[in-house]
Amino acid sequence: MRWITHLGGARVTLGIGLALAAFGETRLGLAALVANAGSHVLVQLLKRAVARARPCDAMGRPLALVDLPDPHSFPSGHAAAATAVAMTIVLAHPLTAPIALPLAGVVAHSRVSLRVHHVSDVVAGVVLGLAGAIASAYFLKTV
Repeated sequence: MRWITHLGGARVTLGIGLALAAFGETRLGLAALVANAGSHVLVQLLKRAVARARPCDAMGRPLALVDLPDPHSFPSGHAAAATAVAMTIVLAHPLTAPIALPLAGVVAHSRVSLRVHHVSDVVAGVVLGLAGAIASAYFLKTV
């Protein structure tokens, strides 16, 4: 699960957008980058506004099985990024859905399994990722 969770990190999700743009899918790559950036901005604003603690034990110690990117839990940035990029690609190429969407789902699940997020954090991240993908596709007309 530890390596899977990193598929929702900035290196991978931004790398996918840049790779798409570099290898002939310029509009799709740009749409993936815009969807990712848009969802990231919303995630960071909500993280600071809500300031929900990550899952902790009774003594208040984090239970995370991986390094924590920041102290705030709600919403999940990894789930948002993975969903934003996957859904942007699926909107442009629906036949990628059987691979892209389950992969984003596994990334989201890994965040709960690794005790970095509560389930509601991940659900909110997925919703933000979907919103970013839909808005990006609409504004950039990649669909």
